[in-house]
Amino acid sequence: MKKPKLLIIEDDEELRTQMKWALAQDYNIIIAGDRESAVSVFKREKPLVITLDLGLPPNPAGVEEGFNTLTDILNENSTTKIIIITGRGEKENALQAIGQGAYDFFYKPIHVDELKVVLRRAFHISQLELEQQALQKRLTGDSFEGILGACQKMQDIFAVIRKVSTTDAPVLIMGESGTGKELVAQAIHRQSIRQSKPFIVINCGAIPENLLESELFGHEKGAFTGAHIQRKGRIEMAEGGTLLLDEIGDLPLNLQVKILRFLQERVIERVGGREQIEVDTRVIAATNRDLKDAMKDGHFRDDLYFRLGVIMISVPPLRERESDIILLAKAFLQRYAYENRKKINGFTSQAIDAIAKYTWPGNVRELENRIKRAIIMADSRNITPQDLEMELPRQKYESMGLKEARESLEKELILKALARNHGNVTKAAIELEVSRPTLYDLMEKYGIPKT
Repeated sequence: MKKPKLLIIEDDEELRTQMKWALAQDYNIIIAGDRESAVSVFKREKPLVITLDLGLPPNPAGVEEGFNTLTDILNENSTTKIIIITGRGEKENALQAIGQGAYDFFYKPIHVDELKVVLRRAFHISQLELEQQALQKRLTGDSFEGILGACQKMQDIFAVIRKVSTTDAPVLIMGESGTGKELVAQAIHRQSIRQSKPFIVINCGAIPENLLESELFGHEKGAFTGAHIQRKGRIEMAEGGTLLLDEIGDLPLNLQVKILRFLQERVIERVGGREQIEVDTRVIAATNRDLKDAMKDGHFRDDLYFRLGVIMISVPPLRERESDIILLAKAFLQRYAYENRKKINGFTSQAIDAIAKYTWPGNVRELENRIKRAIIMADSRNITPQDLEMELPRQKYESMGLKEARESLEKELILKALARNHGNVTKAAIELEVSRPTLYDLMEKYGIPKT
């Protein structure tokens, strides 16, 4: 196995020789006696770890040249681990060096066994950082505008985004809650010529119907009680940019007509106003509902559906992106461990197994939230299934009797089928391969409400 490189920066030739012989068995030793040669050899050899005596020529009695060397090396590579070698009477200098980016300090006289411990730790940390950088590089290669996805379905979506971004055609994004529909809309906006203009989002299902029209189209002063000033709506606020109509399936029929008119004529009227206002806004819509069913039920207009769905993008649920699940999990772990300043190395093999086997009804959002919580709650360096609140199915049912385990599993499967089909009992029954009356009976047996 190739020995790691260790750069020793020391002007005392006798001490350099002693350190070289003491450490040569474990490391490929590189020597430098002054700032110029140290920086030169560092650029050429790129060692991960360095020992640095602050007293260097031309003034070995001072520390200025040592600090300049520290700065020059860290400017070249800020992740280099530099261990300051100092006398016990120079502790203030050592602490100052730590403040300027040194990794650690070691007192003279040098005790080789103790120094070896410090060096092993420094190389171990460096190796972990290299592995993280490699992971980050790999993740970046599998990402597009902040969306991670190496599976073919996501790669196909990335290709569609690139094509539709060059046009102003309306786009309808479909997918279950938590699949990343808004991220897809943002990617379209950022890839388009409108990228420097606003990206505005309105959730059509989160705003009361009596306020939604004003939120979308704005209002004139005095249009209704409380309208003390003129106010622009979200459509106007997105002038020159992109408007995302999230959960478009929840838009009331009377507002569907007005949105259709805007898509056709590119003009709006504020609530309480008579002036027609031209607005240049691209519209993207997103939904987790089956709009074809909504059209059959009379809850969604056919003409609006076809106007919005010039381009349709279907975002797959996480359970259909098997090759991406662990990729996403590692990316979230890296992000939230850094944000929470937690030293988490990774997942246990049991946690990886649990993540891979789980069906993720809440999709990417559920995965992200579970990992975020696990990092906050974890007591060890590796995330366990318990940290994720994810016991493997076999472990979950081991303590139950046969009847209890069967009923627990049956209820869980029914709940997941209903969630995947947005409460549609007929579709859930088909998926579960039972009749609709049978499914209704089972729902009643397990106290599952009919939506």
